[in-house]
Amino acid sequence: MATPRVVLLTKANCHLCGEARDAVARVTAALGLEWVEELVDNQPELRERYAEEIPVVLVDGVQRDFWKIDETRLARVLQRAMAQ
Repeated sequence: MATPRVVLLTKANCHLCGEARDAVARVTAALGLEWVEELVDNQPELRERYAEEIPVVLVDGVQRDFWKIDETRLARVLQRAMAQ
């Protein structure tokens, strides 16, 4: 079973980031996975690429969701990634 890399991109003063943090934590905990949070504030390339989409969830480097995180969709994506 593969272990997908889950990254939540956030920025300071982001009202949606707290909700996204909670959603990612719930989904990954239910699947026994870990995740990391990366602030884009000090990463110009990421800040420019995802400026208007933060928070963003990346699974194995691929953008899977942004703004309001759909927990059902994220769980499906992660289950598929784990099955590969």
